[in-house]
Amino acid sequence: MFFKKPSGIEFLIVGLGNPGRQYEHSHHNAGFLALDHLADRLGCPVTRAKFQALTGQAQLEGHRVLLMKPQTFMNLSGNAVGAAARFYHLAPAQVLVLYDDIALSPGRLRIRPSGSAGGHNGIKSIIAALGSQEFPRVRIGVGERRGGEADLADFVLSDFSAADRKEIFARFDDICAAASLIVEGRISEAMNRYNTR
Repeated sequence: MFFKKPSGIEFLIVGLGNPGRQYEHSHHNAGFLALDHLADRLGCPVTRAKFQALTGQAQLEGHRVLLMKPQTFMNLSGNAVGAAARFYHLAPAQVLVLYDDIALSPGRLRIRPSGSAGGHNGIKSIIAALGSQEFPRVRIGVGERRGGEADLADFVLSDFSAADRKEIFARFDDICAAASLIVEGRISEAMNRYNTR
């Protein structure tokens, strides 16, 4: 059940990443980049500093949403998400998270209504902050590290290859469409449409 509060914010849409120009086009910032694309589509600058994040308010399918890019660095993303969810009295089901997934090939999407962290520290932090893993998410495939990247951290903090970037960016319109469906309560439809190529 969704709770409409006096603030009018009905949904929190979060893109995960790390702040700083050096990380701007890294694998770990796929969530930031997808959120930027959604913000552009909605004509909503995500520039207001609030909840240890950059935020912006917009209308999506008639629902008032808060777009958020936590500025806490990935492993502490829950600090920002939890603060906003408490402030607006949002249930976990009203928090949509966009983030990178190294288990999926570049450009693959996996939409789920809930789930474990799967080893992703940003999601682990959000689960701890919300006290629940029952929140929708869009996992954005960024590919597995290759032979040249022995360390996982090196890979997720490295920039996309030109080919991978093309595959990932080509799905941003689909992510926006999926977010619209999820905000409308049509996550099954979003899964059926966008969990395949």
